[in-house]
Amino acid sequence: MNIRLQTTTGSDWIKIHKDKPFTLEELAREYQPEAPYRILLACVNGVDRELTTEIDGDSWIRFYDQRTQSANLAYQRSLSMLYLVAIRDTLGGDAMIDNSLNKGLYTAIKARSRVSKDDVARVEKRMRELVEADLPITKELCTVQDGIDFWEENNCPEKAEMLRQLEDPEGEFRLYELDGYRNYFFGLMVPSTGYLEHFELRRYKTGVLLRFPYYTKPDEVPEYVNDFRLYGAFGEEARWTKLLGTTNLADLNRVILEGRQKDLVLLSEALHEKKISDIADEICKLNRRIVLIAGPSSSGKTTFARRLCIQLRVNGLKPLYMGTDDYFVEREQSPRDENGEYNYENLDALDIDLFNRNMNDLLEGKTVDLPEFDFMEGKKVYGKRITTLQSDQLIVIEGIHALNAELTSQIDDNEKYRIYISPLTQLNIDRHNRVPSTDARMLRRMVRDYKYRGHSAVDTIIDWPKVRDGENRNIFPYNSEADVLFNSVLEYEIPMLKNYVVPLLKEIQPDQPGYSEAVRILKYLEYFQTIDDETIVPNNSIIREFIGGSVFG
Repeated sequence: MNIRLQTTTGSDWIKIHKDKPFTLEELAREYQPEAPYRILLACVNGVDRELTTEIDGDSWIRFYDQRTQSANLAYQRSLSMLYLVAIRDTLGGDAMIDNSLNKGLYTAIKARSRVSKDDVARVEKRMRELVEADLPITKELCTVQDGIDFWEENNCPEKAEMLRQLEDPEGEFRLYELDGYRNYFFGLMVPSTGYLEHFELRRYKTGVLLRFPYYTKPDEVPEYVNDFRLYGAFGEEARWTKLLGTTNLADLNRVILEGRQKDLVLLSEALHEKKISDIADEICKLNRRIVLIAGPSSSGKTTFARRLCIQLRVNGLKPLYMGTDDYFVEREQSPRDENGEYNYENLDALDIDLFNRNMNDLLEGKTVDLPEFDFMEGKKVYGKRITTLQSDQLIVIEGIHALNAELTSQIDDNEKYRIYISPLTQLNIDRHNRVPSTDARMLRRMVRDYKYRGHSAVDTIIDWPKVRDGENRNIFPYNSEADVLFNSVLEYEIPMLKNYVVPLLKEIQPDQPGYSEAVRILKYLEYFQTIDDETIVPNNSIIREFIGGSVFG
């Protein structure tokens, strides 16, 4: 092939000079022995490309394994297609790919109210046969009208309607084919079934879990943990979407196109308020005096905590609201990360003994000098918050470690009520394509970072892997400790946030970091209609925490 390779200093980009065309997969084979994990995608001159792409010209190329978001999603999409083909071959049916669960995807096999162990074993066996055969996953470009015709002929009305709702009906539509099975998947795919070595099927409730490696360890399926609270939360969200009439993207778009978005907003907010009220009632019924709230970035923890405090007051209580940030150890005592920088997300960054002593003293009715942390000086300051807890008061605490038992290890468990909050989107683009919860959270964070922290969309995209790593260490392992899970997603939020994020993403240029991720997000946002009028959003909404105008400041 006569390719000269030059690796840029301090990065993993490869500059390619060639004298004839070649595919990215051919080049990836040369570099695979040097890579720690299987190469799944490539970035070419700032744009993510499938490995089947042919290169004809000088290019800067970067290979991706499953540790990157784009390659991780490509693996999930391709595995989903493999799964659907295996169901066709063994059970003669189709499946609904509902939501993420148990480090995998929860699916429901159509025409079966409950699957058997034998059903699951047959499907998994067929999947492994298809992987062993290393069958190609091919792509066909066609017109949007061709796509509409295809889905109508194949009894997928929600897919056809979604295409009819596109603002640009003249655009291209992409179909993938595997062993005679054709479908559309919302993004890039791997070249063939041989790339899909790591997975497992597990019967769960009335459906099937399609499990695969977590992005932190691409070569192994993670240990199974029963996320029963997440399952319950997704089930509740499914009931909400049915009530709202938005079980898929075509439904949501239809509501907006028909001018019914105000009703959608008000009903979505009412469902949130009722859930918060129910949680407050439960806390009062159990007579718990310390409420602990934790969740990943951009979950809406602050607004939720404020609204919970109001509902507790409706119940005759006077909550004392506080965070854990005031209990940082003195800066010089703070732990450091592998780069020698202060790691404020580590539990050891908090003065756990002082925190427990203060909380127990408050519960016993003692007067306590609560600290305030001076972030400029890097130390705690006293004398500003002399506090005594009255008999009708309880403490509401928000913090990333709030569900970690070690934080409250010296406090009686009978005093605690634990809440995990996260936006767990149940909205499916269609029966086979979903909106990842991580994307929903990143859109929220992107808007807030720009409006309140002076950060660009590039900054948010670059920081996101580090944010997720921190959540994997400090938040996600403890969600099963919660007494209740609050799903903070709102059905209308992506159409509302689209107004804000599209201009920010379009500012990112091909030579900037994050360009390929911006292209990916912009691509799927094209399928969402926009809600232009933000005045219909109540000023106590969780979304106000990100777009501004919150009554809570």
